[in-house]
Amino acid sequence: MKRMWRVVVLAVLAAGCGYALAGKTNNLPAHIKRIGVPTFQNLTPYPDVDRLFTEAVRLELSSRRKYAVVPDANGADAVLTISIQSLTGVPTAFTSDTKLASRYLTTVILSGEFKDVANGTVLWNRPSLRLAEDYDAPDGVAGSDLASLFAQQPNALERIAKKFAQSLVPTILSSW
Repeated sequence: MKRMWRVVVLAVLAAGCGYALAGKTNNLPAHIKRIGVPTFQNLTPYPDVDRLFTEAVRLELSSRRKYAVVPDANGADAVLTISIQSLTGVPTAFTSDTKLASRYLTTVILSGEFKDVANGTVLWNRPSLRLAEDYDAPDGVAGSDLASLFAQQPNALERIAKKFAQSLVPTILSSW
């Protein structure tokens, strides 16, 4: 019985200490219920980057279940606009036998703004944001650059977009 009380006391203390799961913080104004996420501007040489990254961010925002995510600014309480400035990959490891890239450091540079439509307040603004991720090239993919990887393994770009969204969305939601 004493053990049960200790557990209850610890649970109450933990609930009141301000602890929150990382990445789940939400500091947006309460009136924001609909977030507009227009298709991102793609300034890279890679086709479909805008579509893949936009869809990944929309999905990540929707997973929060607190917001309705719409594809444009019409009727939105806040709007996220992003311009993907560059997407680069630098080989960081090579196969021992064929000397092809086996690992890349993939870097996305973007600029963006998240704006409260009702009062015109900019909630988040980054003229330049750099996100980097190590990425293993799948077995059997021949190529020495990122374009070859994306051409032969299209889901590689989808995985990069998903990681990008998982990094960007908590930043936007907690930065205000």
